Amino acid sequence: MRIVAILILLCAAALPMIGHDNTSQRYVAHWIDVFGGRFSETLGSGTRHGNQIDFVFEYPDGPFHNSFTWDGTHKQWHWLMSQRGVGGKWSSFADFTLSPG
Repeated sequence: MRIVAILILLCAAALPMIGHDNTSQRYVAHWIDVFGGRFSETLGSGTRHGNQIDFVFEYPDGPFHNSFTWDGTHKQWHWLMSQRGVGGKWSSFADFTLSPG
């Protein structure tokens, strides 16, 4: 799943650093992007389920989810971002399909 970081670099103004912690069997993501340094302080923790990795970022203003799902048939990634807003309601922040150019 290392290809996730490469694909994101091509599609967004972000520099994600994604790795796997063998001790906890979880993924970790340090997301550096155009939203400023304060948001880059929060590390994401992720788990893999088959062809999908789900990351949770616990930001001060609420949790944010990034899900990456590999579609082997079409050789592309589905990238879904969602956030919890006021009142605890979840909403989609962005929804992308990443394909080789």
